[in-house]
Amino acid sequence: MSEHVEALFDRAAEAIAAADALLITAGAGMGVDSGLPDFRGDEGFWRAYPPFRSLGLSFVDLANPEWFDRDPALAWGFYGHRLELYRATTPHAGFDILARWASARPRGCFVFTSNVDGQFQKAGFDDERVVECHGSIHHLQCTTPCSDRIWDAAGVALEVDPASFRARPPLPLCPDCGSVARPNVLMFGDGSWIPNRSHGQHARLSRWLDGSRDAALVVVELGAGTAVPTVRMTSERVALGLGGTLVRINLREPQAPHGHFSVAAGALEALSAIDRWRRP
Repeated sequence: MSEHVEALFDRAAEAIAAADALLITAGAGMGVDSGLPDFRGDEGFWRAYPPFRSLGLSFVDLANPEWFDRDPALAWGFYGHRLELYRATTPHAGFDILARWASARPRGCFVFTSNVDGQFQKAGFDDERVVECHGSIHHLQCTTPCSDRIWDAAGVALEVDPASFRARPPLPLCPDCGSVARPNVLMFGDGSWIPNRSHGQHARLSRWLDGSRDAALVVVELGAGTAVPTVRMTSERVALGLGGTLVRINLREPQAPHGHFSVAAGALEALSAIDRWRRP
């Protein structure tokens, strides 16, 4: 490790140790160290889902609510496989490092993530302090939708054909009208997503931030790229708007605003390295 990199980790550790409050923001790169697939680019997606290569369907193509009307077995094959994958995945050790840092902060922490996988809650983070800006695959809604109802997917068990990635019946149905249900996830071109659950999360984050205006705030951003910049924009808006410090951890796109930290590494590698330097 070069002296420059050591100094970077040392200074980031100092900032975190001096923080009163911690905002953790995360994109898809946060899950890679847990073994979750990297959907960056068509090739990465097709490595995880080979049958869709022959159909010429990309992640963007499939993450579209129209499939629940056109071919619900295909739609639920894609989302059902992901649901079971996320249920079976153990969050990597970086989540524990973040939780330990957060527990030592007088004002605690909040999480803002574009991931729909529920990994922060699975790692023990308080559900009342997590914002899932694109929704959650662990919650369902009606495809119509016939109402604003959102319900837990805990009782849903889908069988997915491993050769075709199509879901076998029965498919999840809306308990109110009997239409096919879908994940309460914001998809591309999505005019039927019910945002109420995420809006409630945003409101709680806003109240926490308002109460942290006089606090020393550090934003730790992990694996959030520029293709869908929601997480990066939120990190910068909060850090710059509240006079906080941004620690941007990103293997491919680490560039942070002047005066903040740019760490070109994966989430687990960077968190582990900073933790070794962290002051008590």
